Amino acid sequence: MNRFQLLKTLAPGFLPLVVFIIADSVWGTRVGLLVAVASGVGELIFSFAREKRIDFFILADTGLVVALGGVSILLENDIFFKLKPALIELLFCLLLGVSVFSPLNLMRLLSRRYLKGVEITAPQLQQFNRSLKLLFFLFLGHTLLIVYAAFFMSRQAWAFVSGGLFYILFLGYFVLELLRLRRQRSGKVKPPADDGDEWFDLVDSEGKVTGRAPRRLCHSGPGMLHAVVHMQVLNRADQIFLQKRPLSKQIQPGKWDTAVGGHFLSGETVAAALKREAAEELGLTEFNAVPMARYVWQSDVESELVFMFLARYEKPIAVNAKEISEGKFWKIKKIRENLGKAVFTPNFEFEFDILLKQVFKPH
Repeated sequence: MNRFQLLKTLAPGFLPLVVFIIADSVWGTRVGLLVAVASGVGELIFSFAREKRIDFFILADTGLVVALGGVSILLENDIFFKLKPALIELLFCLLLGVSVFSPLNLMRLLSRRYLKGVEITAPQLQQFNRSLKLLFFLFLGHTLLIVYAAFFMSRQAWAFVSGGLFYILFLGYFVLELLRLRRQRSGKVKPPADDGDEWFDLVDSEGKVTGRAPRRLCHSGPGMLHAVVHMQVLNRADQIFLQKRPLSKQIQPGKWDTAVGGHFLSGETVAAALKREAAEELGLTEFNAVPMARYVWQSDVESELVFMFLARYEKPIAVNAKEISEGKFWKIKKIRENLGKAVFTPNFEFEFDILLKQVFKPH
């Protein structure tokens, strides 16, 4: 997926506005409004015939043309209509802002809808997010300029700012990006290196694989959902084995955590990931793991789809000193006394609540 495909998802809704500007300059506001509405209806019909669905963005844009244009004519004040493109772009700003500055990437979901069958790679996703951030600030600046033009500039100047300037800015943006991509392909600008990093499968909330990404990108912030496996280990006395995370860990250093926890490697099954992590961290080779829960866990660092298991184990546990600072069994009462005191990871406290509800009798 490239930036030209992204532009295709954004530009069509502005057609009624551009048509209005041209028609208004020739025939006046009323005729311009009728022509703009007709173009919006035509675009809706064409979109429905091609994709067998109603494009609600085009519908909303055309409806906004009708509403603001009608108010302008009734009140004989075109300021409402002049602010219409600013309102449209403000909606885009909100859409882009949520996608860029929150875990919910709405633009990524929108791109999947329009670009069915196109798989986006991790480097492409990184570039996509970078483009969204640049577009957010571009839209925001242009929106403010439209508002200024609506109140303080002539109608001709407003028409240029609202219509022509919009496409000039985007054309300039995409020309610069095209030049940058050509320089990158020629070797003058190097793309992010793989550098031997682990690769994880990206998944949806059901665990279906949607792509791949290196560890460094998965841990660069929320948004790239990837699978992890956790296993709570109990003994005959209903004590819970916990591991203490080394101070060198990027996430929650020095805190007590679930006995077994780790990421799926790319292409790995749930059973294989659980078996590998249990052997690597605690030396467990023979155990009967019972599924307890599957949930999405988000932090400032990453987004995880957690597969939680429970196992009872009475054999000696061999803590891997390379991955774990120390490990021991905790009584339920002792855990309860230290909840909310930054002794345990938030993730473990969440799973401890699941254990209390599903496994333990009141203590």
